[in-house]
Amino acid sequence: MSVNLRQIATYLDNQGLKYSLNETDAQIMTGVESSSVEQFLIVIQLDENGEFLKLFAPEILAGVKTHRYKEAILETMLSISWETKMLQWEYDPSDGEVRAMIEFPIEDATLTERQFFRCLSGLVETVDNIAMPRLQKVMDSGRDPAEVEVGERLLLTIQEEAPGLLDVLEKAMEARKRRGNFS
Repeated sequence: MSVNLRQIATYLDNQGLKYSLNETDAQIMTGVESSSVEQFLIVIQLDENGEFLKLFAPEILAGVKTHRYKEAILETMLSISWETKMLQWEYDPSDGEVRAMIEFPIEDATLTERQFFRCLSGLVETVDNIAMPRLQKVMDSGRDPAEVEVGERLLLTIQEEAPGLLDVLEKAMEARKRRGNFS
């Protein structure tokens, strides 16, 4: 078994979504409304005679190739992949294109409508609600806001688990700063 474009088109029709079918390239293109992406294009592509499915958002993040915070942006993309289910990033160093993607093998199974829409909604929601707002902050500042959040959570945990320890640490850090200034 495998999946074909007509089957996926039927799934899209069932949800009333508009799309463009390109059988030559084994692709369906659609778009979605987004609060974080100006033109959120989704490409649904079948490879290996319908045994491998890709859903991706091409050119999702512009200007990375020459951006002054390129390293922080790419590192944050990898962190987001680590922290989320299914989502992965692709970066083409030749032209700087960044894609958000979900892909998986169908092999000898079939793709259900529920599976398809889990992938589609996962891609859209993760990119729109998590990745793009975070990446925009990195592009503006060079710092991943999630790093700050991790530190704040750690401080809260210390405060809850070891009351008074933060005061001791703060005094120790101040003493170290003073020693550093007199060296």
